[in-house]
Amino acid sequence: MFARKAVNAYAQVGVETGAMSASPHQLIVMLYDGARAAIARAKFHMAAGDIPAKGKAISMSMSIIDNGLRAVLDHTAGGEISADLERLYDFMSRQLMLANLNNDVALLDQVDTLLQDLSSAWAQIANPASSEAAALQPMAANG
Repeated sequence: MFARKAVNAYAQVGVETGAMSASPHQLIVMLYDGARAAIARAKFHMAAGDIPAKGKAISMSMSIIDNGLRAVLDHTAGGEISADLERLYDFMSRQLMLANLNNDVALLDQVDTLLQDLSSAWAQIANPASSEAAALQPMAANG
């Protein structure tokens, strides 16, 4: 029991340290990753029949989406993109709620895929040089 608490405390320090040194774009990617990790835990607990743990994990994912990702949307600067993300986050939260009520892994997978796609897009925005370099590598190899 003590070892588990120590490992969790150590992991929390790592997350907090990463968050303190992260850029705004990296923080958004971390939120996406956190929501996806909570969904993975929910699927594990759902398969194991641990209903309270499944509900807690889904609630964590919903909280990250609603209180993290949705809360930082800037509708003034973001315009239509911000409005589209608002609707998408609302859709994800509703799908997660239905997944929890119906023990529906397919809905969890659907939300996880959406989060993965958004996370990939944000990671490329945060580091455009690496995505440009990756795009040029095949050209250099052929060139």
